[in-house]
Amino acid sequence: MEEEVAMSKFRIGSLPTLYYIPDFVTHDDQIHLLNHINQAPLAKWKTLKNRRLQNWGGVVHEKGLLSQNLPPWLSNLTRRISETTGLFPSPINHVLINEYLPDQGIMPHQDGPAYFPVVAILSLGSPAVMDFTPHSKLKLSDKSNSQSQDTCAEASEMEAQEWVENHYPFSVLLMPRSLLIFKDEAYSDYLHGIKDSRVQQFHGAVNLNDLLERHGLDQLLNSEKEVIETNAGDTKTICRSNTRISLTCRLVLKVHKNLFKI
Repeated sequence: MEEEVAMSKFRIGSLPTLYYIPDFVTHDDQIHLLNHINQAPLAKWKTLKNRRLQNWGGVVHEKGLLSQNLPPWLSNLTRRISETTGLFPSPINHVLINEYLPDQGIMPHQDGPAYFPVVAILSLGSPAVMDFTPHSKLKLSDKSNSQSQDTCAEASEMEAQEWVENHYPFSVLLMPRSLLIFKDEAYSDYLHGIKDSRVQQFHGAVNLNDLLERHGLDQLLNSEKEVIETNAGDTKTICRSNTRISLTCRLVLKVHKNLFKI
């Protein structure tokens, strides 16, 4: 597909389906989206222990999506993501908007089986570092359920160890207005999360070289006031001081209509 060829230039890291598109939306687009998000009714916000969120597109249930239409300001964005990337087999129908204060993050997690195994995350407002960790417990569980404990324990342990050795933790520097997409193995075999910390290291981010080639170090460090370079060798950190908004855009394949109304 032409989209897949076009997307190849945005591939980062060692996984075949991990993509990072810098400046996916313009500064004006960011202002437009943030205005809509901030003007949403207070009842649209749900407050969790360490962040607030908005749910758009309906409620995800164990049997699928109890759907609602996305508002135009979101459907225009999701349509652009689908058409630009070519990685979603059907139109994106669910968007979760998270608000993160400077010291807030999200624990390592998976998005789960309800969604087609691809997620697109648009970052707005402030940078952050997203960490990916191999989900070895999942693999160990899968193997133990499919093999006899008596005859295959040793083989299972060797296979699990081989899997761990071939899956490495990594991080991605999420700059404002950028789009991160991860699919298939990057979706199913890894947990992703953001540390609850104002200061986050990004010197080992798998997209750092691409960002430096695109912007240069000085421009990158000056593009957002939070991004700074430390004096400790080559270590680079983000000192977060502003609110970050993320739009997690996903596709729920099983949809139930007219079963839920707000």
